[in-house]
Amino acid sequence: MDLALLRTFLAVYRAGSLTGAAPRLGLSQPTVTAQIRALEEQLGRPLFERLPRGVAPTAVADELARQVASHVDALTAIAERGIGPGDPFARPVHLAGPAEFLSVRVLPSLAGLVRRGLRLRVRVGLADDLLKGLAAGRSDLVVSAIRPRGRAVTATPLTDEEFVLVAAPFWAERLDPDRLASDPAATLREAPLIAYAEELPIVRRYWRTVFGTRPTGDAAVVAPDLRGVLSATVAGAGVTVLPRYLCERELTSGGLVALLEPEIPPINTLYLAARTGTTGLPHIAAVRDHLLSEAPSW
Repeated sequence: MDLALLRTFLAVYRAGSLTGAAPRLGLSQPTVTAQIRALEEQLGRPLFERLPRGVAPTAVADELARQVASHVDALTAIAERGIGPGDPFARPVHLAGPAEFLSVRVLPSLAGLVRRGLRLRVRVGLADDLLKGLAAGRSDLVVSAIRPRGRAVTATPLTDEEFVLVAAPFWAERLDPDRLASDPAATLREAPLIAYAEELPIVRRYWRTVFGTRPTGDAAVVAPDLRGVLSATVAGAGVTVLPRYLCERELTSGGLVALLEPEIPPINTLYLAARTGTTGLPHIAAVRDHLLSEAPSW
C-alpha cells in the first residue's frame, strides 16, 4: 500500500475535510480527492461519507487509522527530519496564541533557543481561529485558552492562569471594604467596569465563580487587548479582572490593588496544541519540550 496515499488518508481523517487536509499536505484539493479515491479502490471499501461540509469516516476508516497512524507518523517524521542528527532549527517554527500571554511569558522564555538558532514566526488572535489555522497547517504550535477537540490536534495542558479582581488605589480607597466583603457584586457597581469585550468574557467568568451571579450593566471601557485594559485600570479608569501574570508587577509595586482574595480563585487552563503526528519533528519538539519544561516556573 502506497505510503503517500496513507499519509493523505490520515490528513483527511484528522482534518475532517478534504479542503482542510490539502494545505497541510501541500497538495491541491483535487489531488487529495483523487488519492482518497485511489485508496478506496485499492481497499474496495469507502473510507469517508461525503457531507455538505467535510467528510465523516466510515468504520473501515476508523480501523485503518487505528492500525496505520503511529507507523505513518513515524515514517513521515523520519522523512522530514532526515536520517542524520541535522540542525533542529533548520526550519522556522510557526507559533500562535493570545498576544498578551505570548508577549509576557512565551517569547521571553524562548530567547535562549533563538540564540541557538531557532527562527520564530508568531501569529496572534482568538483561540478558535488559531486552532483552525493549526489544523490547516498555518501554524505548528498554538497556545490555546480552550481545549481543542478532534483527532487533528494533540493538546497538552501548559499552565493555569489565575484571574484577579483589581483596581487602582483610587478606587480601592473609595469602595467600602465592609460592603465589599458582605455584598461585593452590588458594591462593585459603584465603579466603572473595564473589559476585554462587550460580552465581558473574563469578568463574567469571575462573577460566576466568585459571586455566583452575572455582572449587571455594560462596561465603561472596552479594549480588545488585555494590555490596554491593564493600562486603563492602572490609570484609575475603573475596576477589571486580569490574569495575575499580566498584572503581577503592578500588584507588587502598588499600582494596582487586589480587591478580593477568594479562597479558590478562578483559573483557566492554557493548552499547548500541535497537529497530531508532528510533535516528533525536531524543530517543533524543541520548542514544545522547552515550553512544557519552563511553564511550571510561570
